[in-house]
Amino acid sequence: MNQAGISNSVINRLPRYYRFLGELKKEGLTRISSRELARRMQLTASQIRQDLNCFGDFGQQGYGYNIELLQNEIGRILGLDRPQNAILIGVGNLGRAIAHYINFEKKGFHLIGMFDTKESLVGQMVRNVPIRHIDTLDEFCRENLPRAAILCIPKEASKEICDQLVKLGVKGFLNFSHYDISLDYPEVKVENIHFGDSLMTLSYKLSN
Repeated sequence: MNQAGISNSVINRLPRYYRFLGELKKEGLTRISSRELARRMQLTASQIRQDLNCFGDFGQQGYGYNIELLQNEIGRILGLDRPQNAILIGVGNLGRAIAHYINFEKKGFHLIGMFDTKESLVGQMVRNVPIRHIDTLDEFCRENLPRAAILCIPKEASKEICDQLVKLGVKGFLNFSHYDISLDYPEVKVENIHFGDSLMTLSYKLSN
């Protein structure tokens, strides 16, 4: 459970609701019942009502949900209207791809800094953000106060960087390394992304 007593499973469904409502808006729909939304999303109507009731009463009896208003409310709950400053550590192939193809501004973040250990990368621009040397991380963070960091570095380098970032006030991590940040820093918020684990899960599903 999170601090507000809302389960992580409910929180993890919110982005899907937000994305799906956006697709319905593109279809030209303005309202939808919980039953129809459940059918389209392959959930149950009671599950949708229970999830949304954790945050307020968004539907109307006999009308259903106003799609635009509901998406806006979910966006507010997710904090998309209050973007946080974020930095990216490690601008190799993975880091560069993430910087190029994720629309941070629509996901609740401003990407304000990128860092790497390679001198040859320093000064290059990615999404109009200059790559800085990792040695400048302390000064940059003290001046710009990022709240989140995206780690695209090897596991063996992650512990030292995390120690540094937590001391500098970073409160959340999107973690592509295999270092388990939560073991050392249970107070910070972490989303772990393991492509290898996802592939093995897919392999299991195909094999069984």
